[in-house]
Amino acid sequence: MTSGEPVRPPRLRPGDRVAVVAPSGPLVPERLDRGLDVLRGWDLDPVAAPHARGTHATLGYLAATDEERARDLQEAWCDPSVKAVFAARGGYGAQRMVDLLDWDALRAAAPKPLVGFSDVTVLHEAFAVRAGVSTLHGPAVAGEVFLKDDATREHLRRTLFAPETVRTLVPPSARPLVPGRARGVTLGGCLAMLATELGTPGARRGAAGGLLLLEDVGESPYRIDRALTQLLRTGWLDGVAGIVLGSWARCGPYERVREVLVDRLGGLGVPVAEEFGFGHGDSALTMPLGVPAELDATAGTLTLEAPATR
Repeated sequence: MTSGEPVRPPRLRPGDRVAVVAPSGPLVPERLDRGLDVLRGWDLDPVAAPHARGTHATLGYLAATDEERARDLQEAWCDPSVKAVFAARGGYGAQRMVDLLDWDALRAAAPKPLVGFSDVTVLHEAFAVRAGVSTLHGPAVAGEVFLKDDATREHLRRTLFAPETVRTLVPPSARPLVPGRARGVTLGGCLAMLATELGTPGARRGAAGGLLLLEDVGESPYRIDRALTQLLRTGWLDGVAGIVLGSWARCGPYERVREVLVDRLGGLGVPVAEEFGFGHGDSALTMPLGVPAELDATAGTLTLEAPATR
């Protein structure tokens, strides 16, 4: 376990070697090839991990065995020639392998950007709590949105190479669910994964003092209610400074989702911004995790007090 504000990793530079891993589900090989080409277009030298193109022999929703997926991530993170680690996709499986990682070795290695979202929320939380490193809630490089949306790619590229140019996030869709301002260190990600992490080894004890980012995909309103209620009943949301809500793709009509968000979060007495443009939507901002920031829910802005990478 670590304490204090997470350490921000160095920014990327042209020519850097980076690794693409599949810590969760299997992917479409052609999409991985296209994602690697995008990274090459950024003057990076991307390398796919040994099991990035794999599929588990019997559990087809996993890219490889838990041990193989853990080893790919561990070797990429601990390789001093690798300057960033990208998740190829989310899906499911990070929970199964996160406790197989050698956290003493990961803490001893130099910090580097870890990019991913969805199921990768488990790893974002683990690297924050167990290794004290800030990470990037950003698109998967073999994901459809990354491959088709110029704005998604460009925001990630600037966050990695020129983070001072994206210190203030002003998504045009953002609006206040609960107006007001708040300061704190960013954390969070996929709601379902945060709820299922409760009580597990090394889990964060709560969001007190933080700016919590929440989004999800394919969860009906009652399941969103259930996950939020779990966080509320355990006290995990006690003392949270503010909340930033992203996309709720395929979760039903947004007005129904919004009713749940108002019911479960509106009584916390903290600023809440909605439709902030990150997560599983058609276009997605890269959201730094573990970085001090100020939320102005009324204006729909999130201002980072330090660049996401240094």
